[in-house]
Amino acid sequence: EGEQLLAEVGEENAGLVDVGDGMAVAFKIESHNHPSAVEPYEGAATGVGGIHRDIFTMGARPICALNSLRFGALEKSRVRYLFDGVVRGIGDYGNSFGVPTVAGEVVFDDVYEDNPLVNAMSVGTVRHDRTARAAAETPGRPVYVVGASTGRDGIHGASFASAEIDEDSEEDRPSVQVGDPFTEKQLLEATLEAIREGVVDAIQDMGAAGISSSSFEMSASGGTGMELHLDRVPTRETGMTPYEIMLSESQERMLVVCDPADEEELIAIYDKWDLNAQQIGRVTDDGRVRALWHGDVVADMDPQHVAGDDVPVYEQAKERPAYLEGVHAFTPAEDGIDDVTPDTATDALAELLSSPTIASKEWVHEQYDTMVRTNTVVGPGPSDAAVVRIKETGTGLAVKTDCNGRYVYLNPRKGAQIAVAEAARNVTCAGGEPVAISNCCNFGNPHNPEMYWQFAEAIGGMGDACRALGTPVTGGNVSLYNEHPDGAIFPTPTVGMLGVVDDLETQPTTADLKQPGDVLFLLHPSDWVHAARIDGSEYLSFVHDRTAGDAPHLDLDEEKAVQDATRALIREGVVQHAHDVSDGGLAVCLAESAIHSERLGVEVDLPETNARLDAALFGEAQSRVVVSARPGDVDEVEATLAGHDGVQAHRLGTVTEDGVRITVGGTTMIDTDRATLAARIDHFWPPSIPVEWRARSSWSNARTRRSRYDSVGR
Repeated sequence: EGEQLLAEVGEENAGLVDVGDGMAVAFKIESHNHPSAVEPYEGAATGVGGIHRDIFTMGARPICALNSLRFGALEKSRVRYLFDGVVRGIGDYGNSFGVPTVAGEVVFDDVYEDNPLVNAMSVGTVRHDRTARAAAETPGRPVYVVGASTGRDGIHGASFASAEIDEDSEEDRPSVQVGDPFTEKQLLEATLEAIREGVVDAIQDMGAAGISSSSFEMSASGGTGMELHLDRVPTRETGMTPYEIMLSESQERMLVVCDPADEEELIAIYDKWDLNAQQIGRVTDDGRVRALWHGDVVADMDPQHVAGDDVPVYEQAKERPAYLEGVHAFTPAEDGIDDVTPDTATDALAELLSSPTIASKEWVHEQYDTMVRTNTVVGPGPSDAAVVRIKETGTGLAVKTDCNGRYVYLNPRKGAQIAVAEAARNVTCAGGEPVAISNCCNFGNPHNPEMYWQFAEAIGGMGDACRALGTPVTGGNVSLYNEHPDGAIFPTPTVGMLGVVDDLETQPTTADLKQPGDVLFLLHPSDWVHAARIDGSEYLSFVHDRTAGDAPHLDLDEEKAVQDATRALIREGVVQHAHDVSDGGLAVCLAESAIHSERLGVEVDLPETNARLDAALFGEAQSRVVVSARPGDVDEVEATLAGHDGVQAHRLGTVTEDGVRITVGGTTMIDTDRATLAARIDHFWPPSIPVEWRARSSWSNARTRRSRYDSVGR
């Protein structure tokens, strides 16, 4: 709940948030995991198409797209095949459709080897008076299928998405839909015109289960029913049965209800865009959805039993997972994890920068058109979040996706809190005010009591963080049964965060250093002792091959205080750069800012500590942000922060002309040049993707056609 929400959760096709000046933002994140596991190119492409349709079905024009991707280890040829196919599918569909892909995340871990995660997010803008609704509320009004013709692709796609992946899943390739971004572009323009002209009474995208889901959802929302004549549905294949037509998930289709007086204009609009607009039935007042085939009733059900208030609610058994006792007993010294020394810390940083999760994603970004439509102010690269312009108002949006599944595995409630907190922190560091989230909950089998406990705890954690940070949930998606014969994925509740940027001239802030001599500050909570842990870190996972301990420390009140202070500094115009401390800890945060600058470095001195040195350098305690300021602005920085209780600003050091030099208590721990670190962070993009995995990389082609965890870990 929140004052800015213009639609209740689940009420419409996407969340709708008031952003001022008569404008609203529709946004949503959804998964296309299982289709992408068996047909990565089409699976990812149709995931992008589907999420954009959810947005323009609201009457909003999509202005940007984001994604959140998870894969196994890139050393495996199948993982490279999946990775390449997914990235190219996203790029080809989004580029052809004409919406920029401006941000995202790519994470690699063995647990995702056989079950990748492909989460797609779309963001669109609409005037308050031009939104469309999904509820079919007026009996007697005609029902139209608009868009592409119906084929046999995607039949049983929804059922396939709700099953575990196993060795027989390759046989489900026919359940993966085939998309066409050019038809989607026509559908976008036709639909926005129809809504703008006021000839749409209700509209629903045909997603999972096709006509079945759309008709039942629209009827249940409106408290009505529908009569559907399936023999009238335009088909592109001969001999299709009523069953196939009802369940087809052919892409680029909508179900539309209109006033009888507007039928001719509705048909004319879609005909102008060379699309079908076929009347197939009417809204009824008897609360039943009936499907007819040449006059005979072939299906008759109450929509409330399927998509409304009468849907059965099951109380699932839940149980705290047994593995948690083992992972939480982890202590680095007793478990053989040697601390870094002045002789090894630089090498540890270089190795960590080469982690596929931390390393540069430039090759990925190059597959996406990030600037089409000219609204992109800050795209992927040297920023914690992307910033896009709302042309109608001159204000902007800061957007980001985020989740660390390893944290959620180690502590589901705290890990989910961190997912929300870090997404908000990223938006804050980019100059935005976080206002709302959409989420995509990727979990295993809910009938397993331990996995259901993970799910319930994570939902509770997201709720905790959203209330603390004032970022209500607008909707989203739940993807279950993400597992394979060797086990489940890490529980991964991905957060899509929306923020508002009031002043595009002064507020957008990037993570790259700006000039030598600038003063570096670490903003952090008053109690910083919790920073000295390597539990759950990328350092522990990648360098030491262990997943163990608890999730990093997080106090939501402290998090809010640090974010408020960061935004205050940005509004005052005294911040040169801002970058949150996350994967890889403080050392990686500083190195990334130096590398992004392409010509600058840092010289930093951390206070002496009795804790482990690797924890001080690579620990991932939350609620920390590194900012820089001109020497002449230091007094104003300190004066501004004096008004924020619970936030301290530790003066780290200065921006230099080259190199990364970090001392702890006067002892040099890391000392290397920027170019050496840059070579490590860029080392495998894209040579690790062999040419043979780049098949089906264009739409002209497309349209013609185990465990490494011991007893202390998982």
